[in-house]
Amino acid sequence: MADVVVVGSGPNGLAAAVTMAAAGLEVEVYEAADTLGGGCRTAETTLPGFRHDECAGAHPMALASPFFQAFDLAAHGVELLTPVASYAHPLDGGTAGIAWRDLERTADGLGADGKAWRSLFGPLVRDWQHVVRTAMSDMRRIPFSSATIRFGLRMLEQGSPLWNTRFRGGVAPALFTGVAEHVIIPPRQLPAVGAGLLLATLAHAGGWPVPRGGSQAIMDALAADLRRRGGRLHTGHRVDSLAEFPDARAVLCDIAPAELVRIAGDRLPAGYRRRLDRYRYGGGSCKVDFALSGPVPWQAPGCAEAGTLHLVGSRAEAMAAEHAVAAGIHTDRPFTMVIQPGVVDPTRAPAGQHTLYTYAHVPHGSDRDVSELVADQIERFAPGFRDLVLAKHVRTAAEMPAYNANYVGGDINAGAMTLAQTVFRPVPRWNPYSTGLPGVYLCSSATPPGGGVHGMSGVHAARHALRTVFGNRADPYRLLTADTAPDPAP
Repeated sequence: MADVVVVGSGPNGLAAAVTMAAAGLEVEVYEAADTLGGGCRTAETTLPGFRHDECAGAHPMALASPFFQAFDLAAHGVELLTPVASYAHPLDGGTAGIAWRDLERTADGLGADGKAWRSLFGPLVRDWQHVVRTAMSDMRRIPFSSATIRFGLRMLEQGSPLWNTRFRGGVAPALFTGVAEHVIIPPRQLPAVGAGLLLATLAHAGGWPVPRGGSQAIMDALAADLRRRGGRLHTGHRVDSLAEFPDARAVLCDIAPAELVRIAGDRLPAGYRRRLDRYRYGGGSCKVDFALSGPVPWQAPGCAEAGTLHLVGSRAEAMAAEHAVAAGIHTDRPFTMVIQPGVVDPTRAPAGQHTLYTYAHVPHGSDRDVSELVADQIERFAPGFRDLVLAKHVRTAAEMPAYNANYVGGDINAGAMTLAQTVFRPVPRWNPYSTGLPGVYLCSSATPPGGGVHGMSGVHAARHALRTVFGNRADPYRLLTADTAPDPAP
């Protein structure tokens, strides 16, 4: 039996596995699906030749995450292609807010609100690495700096009744509200504001890249490095009990709290298990993929150059849509996120054709196919879109757990992003990765810093396991850059 077992091969699981293997430990990874990657897989879901990302599509953290900076995706053969416009927010009437990679260009396009946008994000963009270190911490040992204070003050402003005082028009507020809706809660709540500030900062600092060929490329690079370091991966193996690994010195679980309860059962301390049973899951997503005969005919200038678009309308419409989801109500105009990788990656579809990744926010556990509502939202801002559709593939929120058991009720963030549950994921305790079982750690998005393709939950959990179980206090990032992996077997 290996020194370390990792259950789940999502970004956090493979980050933990690579970190432990870099420390010279023997590592085995077990994945229930036939393909590794968790929420970072790519497949031909609609038609042959159309490669769709099955969950995560754009990857600002692939450039910014401390783990990925140390791992160096480019050195492992991953080509990140960055659109000139990170995201766009179209409005009725053929106008749109465009978050260009260039902050000044963005501000210039916002007219009277350009100065306000520049003052909101300029200081954060200049110190983006400090902002990332704060946001990607374990929420216990926060690396405070002047950037941390500026970030916190902006969170308080945009998460309070003051949030409209900075802006005079309607485009800039909608542009920020759209990016804050990534966490599927009403966008004035502090966790939503924090996510929006972070993502918008990265939009101007390095952009929101997409990997050539699909998000699977990131996971394949991690898996190849793990194998190079002597690790082993087992796909198609659903772990049903921790008793399967009696000799492993450490088990790191890239799984939802409900899954941890399922495989650990009564072995968990009673108090910890009761708190896991009370863990709250958030709003769901209905995933709709389209195969298109050509590019989306966006009405507003700039949208055709954006890798990601947020379709919901004004700030008021965005607020109403997310409050409806939180109340368990379907809306006729759901918040719809769209990623069009073809703006930079022609390999995703046959020549001249395009893939389109979308998901709509829906109530938790919804079994409703909202693909027609999604098409309506796209048609609203891109008249003629329906004429381009060759095929579509739908995965409702209720069907999400069959794809990835971490997505309980279609919650792709693996837990409601309330303020308490953002800081104290999954339960209130000093070490959020420890389960109370010796050598067993939770390292999924249900632990800090939460959702996203960053690998940091895995790194934080691996750091604790290395120190506590193996007495190794080495800096994980130094382990990754030391490159002490054995030569691959002939």
